[in-house]
Parts: sequence; C-alpha cells; structure tokens
Amino acid sequence: MSHEIVEKNIGLMAVLILLVISVGGLVEIVPLFFLKSTTEPVEGLKPYTALQLEGRDIYIREGCYLCHSQMIRPFRAETERYGHYSVAGEFVYDHPFQWGSKRTGPDLARVGGRYSDDWHRVHLINPRDVVPESNMPSFPWLDENVLDGRLTPKKLEVMRTMGVPYTDEDIAGATAAVQGKTELDALVDYLQNLGTALASRR
Repeated sequence: MSHEIVEKNIGLMAVLILLVISVGGLVEIVPLFFLKSTTEPVEGLKPYTALQLEGRDIYIREGCYLCHSQMIRPFRAETERYGHYSVAGEFVYDHPFQWGSKRTGPDLARVGGRYSDDWHRVHLINPRDVVPESNMPSFPWLDENVLDGRLTPKKLEVMRTMGVPYTDEDIAGATAAVQGKTELDALVDYLQNLGTALASRR
C-alpha cells in the first residue's frame, strides 16, 4: 500500500511532512498579512515617544516581561479585571511585542493611567511600600541611572525601518527628549502609555 512506502522511506516522509507544514502555514499565516485588523493601527494609536521607547527597552532589559504579560484574552474573568481584550492593531508599532501568558504579576496591557506617576515610582523602587504582599523585586537603581540619549535616534531609525512612522523631526529631537531623564522616568512614561489607545472601549 502507498502509506507503507512512505512509512518505510524516512527521506520521503520528511519531505511530505515539510510539504504539509508549509501548505498549512501558508493557508493559516499569509492571509493575516492582508487583514486590516492585524496590520493597521487602532484608532488613536501613536508611536512611542523617544522617552517611552527608552522605557520599553528598560522594561525588556530588566526582565519585566518574565512576570507580566501584555495580552488580555477575550474571557469575562480577564476583561472584567483588566479591561478590553487585546487586539492586534494595538501592537503594530511594538517590536518586539510583549504578549504572553506568564503572570506572576498582573497583566499590564491596560495599566496606563490606572495609577499615578508617583505610585509607579514608589512601586518600582520598593514594591512592598504600596503592595505589602508583593514578591516583585525592587529596582532602586532606575532612579539613579541617567539617560544620555546617545543611541536614542538610532533606535527610532531602526523602528522606522520596521514601519513605525517616525519623522525626521522625531529622530532629530530624540536625544534632547531623553537627555537628563532617569531610567525610572522612562519606564514610568512607558507604563503610563500602555493600553491607552483602547481605554475608551472598556
């Protein structure tokens, strides 16, 4: 029988498996590149400012994504706690996006505007000052490290090559926009921006 021929020939089986996976991938993935809901930004979405972009890089560097996802699933338990479920159009300017399902701490997809800047500052320097039962580590050095903005224009240029609509003016003013700010300033500014494009849908 024909299936016996395939089962006894490992090379043929490998080729056929690759063929099936390739066809399945094309059918499932390629159409997503042509759907507006996955390729166009939601109304009101703006690229990160230079300071927010630096904050996002600090968020990644410090491993915040290891405990906090930024992806609210369309389940009642999640939308009632966190807000509107996440949609692809929110993340078209995010490279890399911070989706995931690991939640040692709460999801941060809608944390923007939920707490004051001062709350975030205290929480990042010593989380137990505002949440006594927190097991989140402290990040006091963020308030001591000052940004020089030397690489910020390059970061915006790289993001522009990936489709983020930064202007020449944005790039030219990037260093001045972050110079003298602390890493804590940048991270708080980033957090305060998260999810605000869809805040009105909650």
